Amino acid sequence: MLLMAIVIFGTMWLQRPSEAELAERQRQIDSIAAVQKTEERRDIAAGNVDTLSAAEMKHLHSVLESMPADNAVINNEGVLLSLKDGNVTGTVTVGDTTLQWDEITATTSKNPAAHNLAVQAVQKALDMYAKNGSFAASLTGTEQMVTLENDSLKVEFSSKGGIIARATLKGYKTWNSPQLVLFDKGDNDYSFTLSNNTQRFETKNFYFEPKKLNDSTILMNLQLEGGAQWGLKYTLMPNSYMVRMEMVQQHMSQVIPLNINLVDLDWHQKISRHEFGKQFEERNSGIYYKYAGKGGDVKYTSESKSEEKEVKENLKWVSAKNQFFSTVLISDSIFNSAKMQSYVFDNDAPSYEKYLKDINIHTMIPYSSDKPTPASFYFYLGPNRYHMLSSYDKYSPKEDLKLTHLIPLGWKLFRWINTGVIIPIFDWLGKFMSNYGIIILLMTIIIKIVLAPLTYKTYISQAKMRFLAPDIAKINEKYPNQEDAMKKQQKTMELYRQAGANPMGGCLPMLLQMPILIAMFTFFPSCIELRGQSFLWANDLSAPDKIIEWSTHIPFISNTFGNHISLFCLLMTITNILYTYLTTKSQPSSQSMPGMKAMMYLMPLMFLVFFNNYASGLSYYYFISLLITIIQTYSCRLFITEDKVRATMAANAAKPKKKSKWMQRLEEAQKQQQALQKQQAARNSKKRR
Repeated sequence: MLLMAIVIFGTMWLQRPSEAELAERQRQIDSIAAVQKTEERRDIAAGNVDTLSAAEMKHLHSVLESMPADNAVINNEGVLLSLKDGNVTGTVTVGDTTLQWDEITATTSKNPAAHNLAVQAVQKALDMYAKNGSFAASLTGTEQMVTLENDSLKVEFSSKGGIIARATLKGYKTWNSPQLVLFDKGDNDYSFTLSNNTQRFETKNFYFEPKKLNDSTILMNLQLEGGAQWGLKYTLMPNSYMVRMEMVQQHMSQVIPLNINLVDLDWHQKISRHEFGKQFEERNSGIYYKYAGKGGDVKYTSESKSEEKEVKENLKWVSAKNQFFSTVLISDSIFNSAKMQSYVFDNDAPSYEKYLKDINIHTMIPYSSDKPTPASFYFYLGPNRYHMLSSYDKYSPKEDLKLTHLIPLGWKLFRWINTGVIIPIFDWLGKFMSNYGIIILLMTIIIKIVLAPLTYKTYISQAKMRFLAPDIAKINEKYPNQEDAMKKQQKTMELYRQAGANPMGGCLPMLLQMPILIAMFTFFPSCIELRGQSFLWANDLSAPDKIIEWSTHIPFISNTFGNHISLFCLLMTITNILYTYLTTKSQPSSQSMPGMKAMMYLMPLMFLVFFNNYASGLSYYYFISLLITIIQTYSCRLFITEDKVRATMAANAAKPKKKSKWMQRLEEAQKQQQALQKQQAARNSKKRR
């Protein structure tokens, strides 16, 4: 094979044309093109134009004759033709020019260029009809809209493609509209692609016949040749945001062979903007999807940038997810792999202010042409409300849908705190009052009361360390040399042990509180209950409470900080600086880290930049939490004095101390270290001699 390859490529190399031959060949091609162009100009000047062949005319007649008598019309991209008394009639529009059928079939024309384009448009339409075979009769029609609605949702269906074209959520509004349209006509489309061994049929190209079966169910039906039928049946579930979609068919094995076991599904949506703070809403939108199976995880595409992703595993559902609302397509079986594309609109794009993301999802579903219902789905068109999403697990008894993961509540530990502690408290308080500002206040107080023992322990530890500072300073003065470092450490540890103090005693309780603070950080921006709820000067606790705005952008921090000042965030920063001052004032100064205090004052300013564009409810919570912490600090100072701490320390020192195993191992290690230092000193002394 190697010798054969050498012979073949060698022959090709030896027989390659020279540069002169290539130039001559190109000259001939250019000459032929010039002649053809000249002849075309002569034909146009003479009025000679392209015409449809006899075969094309026969095909046109057969296409129109195969259509239902009441709808025998070809309507495709400017081509509008029908039969009248056995003769073709109609018009073809190309650009701004409309030509009658008699003009198109003529052999001369006053406008040859437009005439030729019209002939090409008819040929393209005929080609489409030829490719669509049994479905060809459904390529033309008139779009009809059918509506289903319940107390929660209004859904409008289009007969063009048989899709859900518009979904309106009742009881919600947007920042600039009294009603919330999850997606409008033209912003959401999906299409199934059925195929036989030679043809592909995309349902988006067909006009379905809508049949309203009852007040909650409609059927979008395609009547095919030989009595075959294919359609989509939709049922709006009562008092729900769920729409059932079933693929229904009859005698489809005449059209689709039994060896075809997959159908393509393409879904496109422009995720609409609903909130005033577009930048933050955009950072919380994208494609979410769940792997199939009981333990299937929920993943998502990048929410901050455009991304293309291919998933080869089976999926249970895919979603176009917004900050507070989602469109979720849930399969009763599986989606067989998927390719996903999520695009962020450029700032100068015409659609930038109206939309957040432009998403495309291509996947496949199991199919069989001999089953009456080969595939079925649920569309969830509604809010990202935790208990509501949790209740929809009943639609999938075999596995947990995990729709609640559409709400970003943090990693597993923080999510557990939110779902097991924060949300139950929040819901419980919501049963007794409707003012969410008061609910946040009471929830903060409850959390602070629960954490009070840890706070008290932190303050006790800090007080002991502050009172021991003079004693530690004396130990440092007594053992200033490096070779006495081990002995200095022993004395310091002995002092801590006698006083019952622990240098890390204040850090551990604070560390235990951190998961709750982080959980609250993820809870408030995702809490739809706060959406549109006002409190004091904040019009919406789920958005920044802007008191000052400007149009210019601040370099480096504009994307994070925004172009405004949020009052609750400002109050939180001032309170944080005050708390930092009180904390640093009560702690002993550290000579080894002189820049630590400056760093502690810098942190509140960094929080100002970071939190200014977040939900005002979050800044309000941290503001109240810091105020309560300051009150707790002063309360502890009233009850915890140096005399009381000294007395406790003296009592602890008087008690017999049993060394822990850890302390014993530490002292043994220190003794070994001292022995090694002595041996090293002895060896150095011998060398000097």
